[in-house]
Amino acid sequence: MSSHPRLSYHERTFPFTGDPLTTLTSLAQSDAFTDFVLYEGNDSWSLAGGVLATVVLDRTSARSTFDGATNVQPLSSDPLDAVRDLLTALPIHGWRAYGWCAFEFAYLQSGDAKDEELLHLVVPEVEIRIAYGKAELRAARLAALDDVHAALLDAVREPNEREYRVPTPADVRKSGTAEYMRLVAQTVERIRARQFDKAVVSRVVPVCERIDFAATYLAGRRANTPARSFLLSLGGVRSAGFSPEVVVRVSSDGTVMSQPLAGTRALTDDPVENARLRAELVSNPKEVYEHAISVRTACDELQRVCVEGSVVVEEFMIVRERGTVQHLGSKVTGKLPEGRSAWDAFGVVFPAVTASGIPKASANSWIRVSEGRARGLYGGAVLTVDVDGSLDAALVLRAVHHRDGQTWLQAGAGIVSDSSPEREFEETCEKLDSIARFLVPAEPRTDHVTRPHAVQGGQL
Repeated sequence: MSSHPRLSYHERTFPFTGDPLTTLTSLAQSDAFTDFVLYEGNDSWSLAGGVLATVVLDRTSARSTFDGATNVQPLSSDPLDAVRDLLTALPIHGWRAYGWCAFEFAYLQSGDAKDEELLHLVVPEVEIRIAYGKAELRAARLAALDDVHAALLDAVREPNEREYRVPTPADVRKSGTAEYMRLVAQTVERIRARQFDKAVVSRVVPVCERIDFAATYLAGRRANTPARSFLLSLGGVRSAGFSPEVVVRVSSDGTVMSQPLAGTRALTDDPVENARLRAELVSNPKEVYEHAISVRTACDELQRVCVEGSVVVEEFMIVRERGTVQHLGSKVTGKLPEGRSAWDAFGVVFPAVTASGIPKASANSWIRVSEGRARGLYGGAVLTVDVDGSLDAALVLRAVHHRDGQTWLQAGAGIVSDSSPEREFEETCEKLDSIARFLVPAEPRTDHVTRPHAVQGGQL
């Protein structure tokens, strides 16, 4: 790739007073994009559309593509080194990459991955970033900059019809009840046999009808209070979700933050009942133990890559409200030394302890055997990574997924020695309701569809 001249984005910034949620969702679902990632980050919204460059990782190699050329790197003892090097080598000034990392990346780290894509990142052709009352537009082609500007203004002016689509809630209590409770009981047996201390085992709820992912995202985001949210169609995967926690965030100065959430009770429409459940949550020995060992693990992991003495628990066991549930949450921070990158921090904390278990290797092996199917994006991450060294990775939970013609919901619970199968099943239902209540059926296909402002060439 070194033979390519360096490419710079054309940029434009202007005041923005519209609603980022409805505006960017409308653009994401227009004819402008085949591949896109809409990401709600830390007080900001971004839409990445089209593909300027890709970086993809599987069990044997990492490869990047740009301008028709492919660069392949074999994997070293740390597979993420290849991802970092390929991104660094891209001849693109000021790039930001968007994408996903599948849960099965964990098996690559243990040497037991199958032949499948484990990480898929794109550097977009066009990008819209909205934060603090300003919109920043970036495009690889100057003509596309005018197109995306016009499309953005059209999306602000025109009502998003998906706002008025009525959800059809899914009943998450009718699927796999007995099977999941048996799985919980089997997991408890293994924990008491000291095979591991905790495992997050999950269950799948199939969705049989076609789903309008954008309308579902709009309805769900209005009702949820996520740490991050996302809507994407990338690498054969479609997903919309409301992430309750950050796997890891790394600032450009090397400050690292992880946000483990473990311990759950329902969040209802009754303030009195919520207060009762909150008091029960913070005093329940099982929930407190599950949370404490998760925080301990997060600290141990970050200490492996951070400056000695810099890892601290800034917040401990704060109750966080996330849609239909309330969680015990903590915040662990640290500082990377010179010579370490954001990928080092991501590598040691992924998969999140709150979606895998303790110790991770043993728990992940049990998850693979007991669940009997690949998780894919569930329990993985949607992430952004910048040329300045910053990275933001959202844990993929509370989401609806589509791949290979199948659509499904998925949720799990952290199982420890005192877990009750009945309670853990109910916990998965409480979590699933964060997305299941907002599923909007897709409209019947028609030959003539009114679409937002089109962009020349079919891409912004």
